[in-house]
Amino acid sequence: MAANDTRNNRQQLNWTGRFTARVLRHLQQAIGSLGDLWRTPFTSVMTVLVLGISLTLPATLHLFVKNTQTVTEQWDSASEITLFLQLSTPDKAAQNLVQRIQLYPEVANVVYISAEQALAEFKVNSGFGQALEYLDENPLPATLLVTPTQRFSQAQAARELLLKLEQERGVDQGKLDLEWLTRLQAMAALIEDVVIGIAILLCLSVVLIIGNTIRLAILNQKDAIAVMKLVGATDSFIQRPFLYAGVWYGVLGGFVASICVAILANYLSGALRQLTDLYQSQFVLMGLSFNELLILQSTAVGLGLLGSFISVRQHIRAIEPTAD
Repeated sequence: MAANDTRNNRQQLNWTGRFTARVLRHLQQAIGSLGDLWRTPFTSVMTVLVLGISLTLPATLHLFVKNTQTVTEQWDSASEITLFLQLSTPDKAAQNLVQRIQLYPEVANVVYISAEQALAEFKVNSGFGQALEYLDENPLPATLLVTPTQRFSQAQAARELLLKLEQERGVDQGKLDLEWLTRLQAMAALIEDVVIGIAILLCLSVVLIIGNTIRLAILNQKDAIAVMKLVGATDSFIQRPFLYAGVWYGVLGGFVASICVAILANYLSGALRQLTDLYQSQFVLMGLSFNELLILQSTAVGLGLLGSFISVRQHIRAIEPTAD
């Protein structure tokens, strides 16, 4: 029994020792690869800047798309349906219609504009005030401005509500201007597709840049790698510092991209503030959230690791020691 316990303790200590040694070896190689980047500052800085700027463009475009979606959602919720009543509809019947429509669960608010109010506003805004005085009767109908709830302010739901309202007694016709909203949604969808396409191309370019940088580093250490293989070093041991170099490029490049996006967002926020003040709007440009920054950083690290992995798998295996 005691012998078994001693054997188990030895196995546990051996496993713990191997695990600790492996962790220390990885840590040593990670720090060593960072030192290699420090010893070639020009190449390292240029690679990090290219990686950061390449990721800045799709991240900034994503920021633009996110804020555009916020604006369009605000416009969607503010859409109105205009109902033109029949000319023969008396004022009392129009008021009853207003009360019925207000009971609709799809309707948030109803504004009644009488025929007299409509004519008065038309006189002021059209510039034909004196000419309209010669009319025998008011040609303008009473109007209802119906504001749907947020749930029914989307394009398809608003169309269905319009058809329902046109069935009411006293309603001559309804109007819902959705062409601009449809075009805006189509443009937003196009921008999203463009952002995805550009992001894919830039990510591929980042992988190629990192791969080429690691390839040059491998070629510069070709003789040292051959010697390491000659003394029995495995490919995985030799590859590890170069893989960590790709990770460091990703970490630093993601950090640069985050700073660039924050600077651009701050710059655009000031420009947009001047524009929105002219329209008395309270729109505030949203920056990247914490989760989005994590995704950006993780993407940069993943691209750096992928580029280095492709390069080391191809080039380190091709290096073999030669006998003199």
